[in-house]
Amino acid sequence: MDGKIQVWDPRTKEPVTSWSFKGDCWSVAFGNSHGDERTLCAGFDNGDLYMFDLRKNSIMWTHHFDKGICCIEFDRKDIEMNKLGVSLLKSEFQIFDLRTFNTTKGYSFLSTTAHDSTIWTIRHLPQNRDIWSTTGGDGSFNLWKYSYPKDRRKKEEDSEEFSGVMGEVRKIASGSLSSQPVLSLDWNKDMEGLGCAVSLDQIISLVYVSDLNA
Repeated sequence: MDGKIQVWDPRTKEPVTSWSFKGDCWSVAFGNSHGDERTLCAGFDNGDLYMFDLRKNSIMWTHHFDKGICCIEFDRKDIEMNKLGVSLLKSEFQIFDLRTFNTTKGYSFLSTTAHDSTIWTIRHLPQNRDIWSTTGGDGSFNLWKYSYPKDRRKKEEDSEEFSGVMGEVRKIASGSLSSQPVLSLDWNKDMEGLGCAVSLDQIISLVYVSDLNA
């Protein structure tokens, strides 16, 4: 709770790199891990989001929300960065398209309201990066699907730059796992639709969603 972000190599006794910021860091996520590229994102309780280039040990991009960041996740870690999910306090999550960066506008994004409570997790299916779950402070569970637009970028009228074009987010399933906040969820890599969640009432829930390709 000291505002530090540290990257560790288990073979060493000291962190490989370290940054210090105001606020408390609530979530971190690796992504863009293809070839020599390595990227890290970090979200803070004050709404600050940072993206780091680990090769250059530098900040690539920043964004600020008006509410705290509870969870962040790349839709796939081992490919060129494609989408980033960010869940927030006060019933909101956002999906960023990371394929097109505009120096003025940054990355394009979609905002969605859900759960009527804090959204504690956002987790993409390992088998399908365009489907993800969110879990809420009211114990609810939602499943979402993203549909890409015909063109993922458009040229700006007043410059030579391009900006991203967002698709659509659709809720495809929902349910209740607990009467208490669901703070963690993980999807099984071998069986599509099988997941495990834990809530503050000390209950571990097994989740299974079928017909995901329908």
